[in-house]
Amino acid sequence: MDRRKFLGAAALATAAVGASACAVTPEDLTAATAADPSLPEVSWQMATSWPPLLDTIFGGATTFAENVSALTGGKFTIDVRAAGELAPGLEVLNVVEQGAVQCGHTASYYYVGKSPVTAFGTALPFGLTNRQNNAWFYQGGGLEMMQAFYGERFGVIQFPAGNTGAQMGGWFNKEIKSIADMEGLKMRIPGLGGQVMDRLGVTVQVLPGGEIFQALQTGAIDAAEWVGPYDDLRLNFQQAAKFYYYPGWWEPGPSLEVQINLDEWNGLPEEYQAAVAAAANVANTNMMATYDAKNIPALAELMSSDVVLSPFPDDVMQAAEGEAFAMYDEIAASDPDFSSILSAWSEFRSGIQGWHGLAEAAMTSYQSIL
Repeated sequence: MDRRKFLGAAALATAAVGASACAVTPEDLTAATAADPSLPEVSWQMATSWPPLLDTIFGGATTFAENVSALTGGKFTIDVRAAGELAPGLEVLNVVEQGAVQCGHTASYYYVGKSPVTAFGTALPFGLTNRQNNAWFYQGGGLEMMQAFYGERFGVIQFPAGNTGAQMGGWFNKEIKSIADMEGLKMRIPGLGGQVMDRLGVTVQVLPGGEIFQALQTGAIDAAEWVGPYDDLRLNFQQAAKFYYYPGWWEPGPSLEVQINLDEWNGLPEEYQAAVAAAANVANTNMMATYDAKNIPALAELMSSDVVLSPFPDDVMQAAEGEAFAMYDEIAASDPDFSSILSAWSEFRSGIQGWHGLAEAAMTSYQSIL
C-alpha cells in the first residue's frame, strides 16, 4: 500500500467533512458534478450489519447512499443491502477488506478480534458520549488516527456515519440486585464491553441484531443489550424479558461507520470522495436526531406494559468501571497501536469530561428534576 497516497486521501476526506459543516453546500457539490461530463458513472454495493426492520440504524446506511447520489447528480449510486445478503452481519469489515464489496455500514467494535483498536471507532466502556465522540473525531484528531490505522491494517478508509446516543443497559430475565447476580449470566454483548462483562463472570455471546430475540426467548441467552427503547421495541424484547436496565455503560455514545475498500476509494474522483465524506456527516447527524425523537414514544409504550425499569446497582457500575480501565492498561501494554490511540483518547476524554461536567451536566441534572 502507498502510505503517502492513503494519507493524502484521508486528509482530503477529513477536509471535506469540515467543509460540509461550514462552507460547501449540497447544491455546490451537485452542481459541480452535474456540470462535469468527465465524471464517471459509478455503482457500488454496500454490505451492512442491520436488518431493514431496524429502520433507524439501517436508515443510516440508506441516508448515506441517498445523499451520495444526490450530491453527485445521480452519477454515483450505492445499493444498500441488509445483513446476510452480501455478508453475515458480523463480517462486513472482512468483505470490505477483501474487496468482495466496495463498502459497508457496521459497528467497528464487532471486529475487536481483528484488533482492539477498532473499538475506538464505535465505543469504549465508560468512554465518550455522542457529542464527545464527534468532537474527538472531527476536532481532536481521532478521525485522522483511525483512518491511518484502518488504512495500514485493513486497506480500508472509514467515516463516522451514525450514532445511537447513550444506550440502555439491556434486557434481563432476572433482577440484578448486586454484582453477584451477574455471575454465570449468558449475555449478548459485543466489543470491549463484552470483554469487561467476561471479567465480571458473565458468559458472553455476540449475535447480530436479527438473531437476538429468538435467543432471548428460547433461553439460549439470559440477557441482551441492543440499543434503546425504539429499536428494542421494534425487536419485541419486552416479550422475552421484563427487567430493563440502564445505563449501557459500555456504549455511552457509539458511532457507526461507513467502511470503504481503499483501492475503491482511491479510484474515485475527488468530487466523489468529497460527496462521500459529506454524506457520512449527514448520516451521522441524522441518525442521532432520529433516535432521540423516536425513543420518547417508544419508552412510554414500553413502560405501559409490565416492564421493570431500573438502574444498575452501584456495585455493578463500580466493578465494571474498574475492570474496564484495568483492561485498557493490559491491552496497551502489549499493543502499541492501541496504546498510542488510548493515550490521545484518554487525554481528550479527561478534558471534555471536565468541560461537560460543568454547564452540560448541571443543565441535564436540572431538567431531570423539573
